Amino acid sequence: MKKLSLLISLLLVLFYSNAQNTPLIGGQELGEIKNPLEWEGAIKKITDTDYELSLTGYIDDNWHVYSQYTPEDLEKGLGPIPLFIDFKKLDKDYILDGPLEESETHREYSETWGFDEVFFKEIAILKQKVKLSNPAVKVIKTILYYQVCIDVCLNEEYYVVFDLAANKVEFIDNYDEWDAYASKEKEKTKVVEDNKDDDSSSSESKGLWTIFFIAFLSGFAALLTPCVFPMIPLTVSFFTKQSKNRAAGIKNAIIYGIFIVVIYVLLGSVIVGIFGADSLNALSTNVWFNIIFFLLLVVFAVSFLGAFEITLPQSWSNKVDSQADRGGVIGIFFMALALAIVSFSCTGPIVGTLLVESASKGGIAPIVGMLGFSLAIALPFALFAMFPGWMNSLPKSGGWLNTVKVFLGFLELALAFKFLSNADLVLQLHWLEREMFLAIWIAIFGTLAFYLFGKIKLPHDSNENNISVGRLSLGLLVLAFTIYLIPGIWGAPLKLISGFPPPLNYSEAPYGVGYTKLNNGGGLSSEGKLPNGSELGPLDIIAFNDYEIGLAYAKKVGKPVLIDFTGYACVNCRKMEERVWASPHILGILNRDIVLISLYVDDKRMLPDSEQYTSETTGKRIKSIGNKWSDFQIKNYQANAQPYYVLMSLEEENLNTPIGYTPDIEEYKEWLVEGIGNFK
Repeated sequence: MKKLSLLISLLLVLFYSNAQNTPLIGGQELGEIKNPLEWEGAIKKITDTDYELSLTGYIDDNWHVYSQYTPEDLEKGLGPIPLFIDFKKLDKDYILDGPLEESETHREYSETWGFDEVFFKEIAILKQKVKLSNPAVKVIKTILYYQVCIDVCLNEEYYVVFDLAANKVEFIDNYDEWDAYASKEKEKTKVVEDNKDDDSSSSESKGLWTIFFIAFLSGFAALLTPCVFPMIPLTVSFFTKQSKNRAAGIKNAIIYGIFIVVIYVLLGSVIVGIFGADSLNALSTNVWFNIIFFLLLVVFAVSFLGAFEITLPQSWSNKVDSQADRGGVIGIFFMALALAIVSFSCTGPIVGTLLVESASKGGIAPIVGMLGFSLAIALPFALFAMFPGWMNSLPKSGGWLNTVKVFLGFLELALAFKFLSNADLVLQLHWLEREMFLAIWIAIFGTLAFYLFGKIKLPHDSNENNISVGRLSLGLLVLAFTIYLIPGIWGAPLKLISGFPPPLNYSEAPYGVGYTKLNNGGGLSSEGKLPNGSELGPLDIIAFNDYEIGLAYAKKVGKPVLIDFTGYACVNCRKMEERVWASPHILGILNRDIVLISLYVDDKRMLPDSEQYTSETTGKRIKSIGNKWSDFQIKNYQANAQPYYVLMSLEEENLNTPIGYTPDIEEYKEWLVEGIGNFK
């Protein structure tokens, strides 16, 4: 049962590891204008004409800011908004000396967009070197654009002045003041003196702990393979017999365990050292390297299934074994190295998979992964040396060890297609859409279930007529998971494996099998056409994206207005649409009884120059359509969070109190019915 519990834990952790969990906003009341990011700036003078300008942002817990390198769906104009610094009078007074450098970022797959998001957590450090082409220049003015998100996304811009003469950085709220800035003393939002050291160290992220935990469980899984498990009693027996007393045996075994950890951590360090912490992050998301990772994991999987063994040269093992006979600490080190080499055929594919997965996290994740893996390998040797009597409770080696190895092979094969899917999503080839991906996983896990039930035999399997209760239980678990996957082909969301398959809209039937557009029956003209200025919104609800046009239509048909302040990158907006609006009771009301005006606050399309203005509320320059609707929300409702819903009369008066994210269907329905009742 211990073996069963370990394997089940590994399976569950692998399936949950990439799931997206979006935290709630702690303590933020609806309508509160929240500033989750505080900026500081600094100027470092290198020569009379060379400067390094830096900005440091301190991000509130659970919030994140998108990197300048976050991908965008350029064809649709959608996606998270990358950070961008607009340097004014560039090339005329100064030039940029190299790219804008940024501190460590994180990368996670987004179901909303179908590609990885790149973002900062806790702290964001930006550095830009500039070279003055006009030595008389004393002021460099910039605009910092970024999107900061949690359950909601806020589009922010700061007007930043680097005053080279006064050696200070000013953050100005009002666009007109920033535009007219001269190098003289004035009231400022923040002033930061030069030569302040950047401190980018912070507590370990949750992502690193996840890597460590998965690696630790993977290490225990590696213990239950034919290459490693039999080594436990042999190695412990060697130490207890060769040592003068029990204390010496325990000491040597502990040193042996420490060396195992050192060897694997060194492997992770070498990977980071060769490629660089940041390079691994970028490398692992490259299309071609995703394809290489796919092929690599397929090779690992086929090896585990018994087609062949991946081994290191025999000469390496012989040389290491000869050094192990030297005795003392050096001999113990070479014994640990011998274990790593001899067991490579079983541990190599697991270690390789861990390095691939941890590389996608970037930073020191490969080192953390190897630390967790090696600790799980080393602990049993040290513990069994301290308590030799425990070895009597170990199960005997047998066919179950090969079963574990084959089980891991199927998991490797399933994981491989995740990397192939990443490459397909980035290239938008639509070769591995959601239905095809799920069909492959159903085939893999269905075959694994048959294998666990003893209906399929693979090389190295023992000829047993019966299967154990543990193997039967694991087979039932895999079979249940396989059956769970099947409805996904017909459009089921499959929340258990969220983040692994392609998103719902990346499929042959993005609306679900049997679901057709324009079947809601609401709002069409007598000719069956959409009203002028409208489009099909979420769930094919007829929606207006312009306030004035939508209000005019509402007056024409005599229905109340539902203003939906939303965003393309708003996760909770999608949750409300997919889980609350999709309810038949809610959907019927939205189709029949209201006029929906969806205002996207992150719409990046630019307003004509004649329509751009400086906000009276925030003092910021309103340049895009998203800026316009965000300013509209702040000015009229003193709120800047999305989703945000307002039921309004034709005289533009609120019919009831606006609400935000409301996942309870009945509560949202009561709110709708109340407002519509007040309108009538």
